[in-house]
Amino acid sequence: MRIDAHHHLWDLARRPQPWLTGAALDAIARTFALAELEPLLDAHGIDATVLVQSSSSLDETRELLAIAAGSGGRVAGVVGWADLTDPALADVLASLSGPLVGIRHQVQDEPDPWWLARAAVRRGLATVAAAGLAYDLLVTPRELPAALETAAALPELRFVLDHAAKPRIASGEWEPWAAQLSRLAALPNVSCKLSGLVTEAVWAGWEPADLLPYARHVLDAFGPARTLFGSDWPVCTLAASYDAVVALAEEAAAGLSPAESAAVFGDTAARIYALT
Repeated sequence: MRIDAHHHLWDLARRPQPWLTGAALDAIARTFALAELEPLLDAHGIDATVLVQSSSSLDETRELLAIAAGSGGRVAGVVGWADLTDPALADVLASLSGPLVGIRHQVQDEPDPWWLARAAVRRGLATVAAAGLAYDLLVTPRELPAALETAAALPELRFVLDHAAKPRIASGEWEPWAAQLSRLAALPNVSCKLSGLVTEAVWAGWEPADLLPYARHVLDAFGPARTLFGSDWPVCTLAASYDAVVALAEEAAAGLSPAESAAVFGDTAARIYALT
């Protein structure tokens, strides 16, 4: 099974996306539905997906779960949002019906780079682990130290690093991102999505050679058994087509064995998110 382990959908007529502001994002400031994505999945033989939250809203999470339930299995799992600091988090998670496989919060938007280290947040993460869910880390290099400390403190929780922690590809920065990523990869409970790199490059002028060192460092650090392909559609379309994103990931994985490639493009996601 081939799996796109990271994409979004939103209906702006139903729910605003507060982060969609500014002229730079005009191209994606519209509604995106599963019907628009499905032909792209078909073109690349992608059987199933993981649908990821894009706003801090329990109502949105319920809407995404409803989309998954009506997708005939195409959306195999949902990474939703819930308030990690809510004392009733366990009950909230139990109330979410459907293929909920993980929780995510926009940590990158928190003013405090050590937000993940707060006691209330750690308690919430422990609750996520107890519910049998994964936790998607949406962080930048600024928050990587806190992510490392948090993942080490909660070995029972499956962490999935989104977008390789958003390395600053456009400016050509390598360190401290590369060393921090390697330290995070040393923790066996952390996996990493090979996703979101095109929008960290120069949108209108990137070349594969600009991104491949970063993608290959992810593969080297985490290995195929803990690397998951994700398109980050439709956000990726700011810088690249769906076809180009798949081609870039396939080029990065070109040196892998068939079994290793199958892991990156599906098996790892199925295992980490316990997809059925």
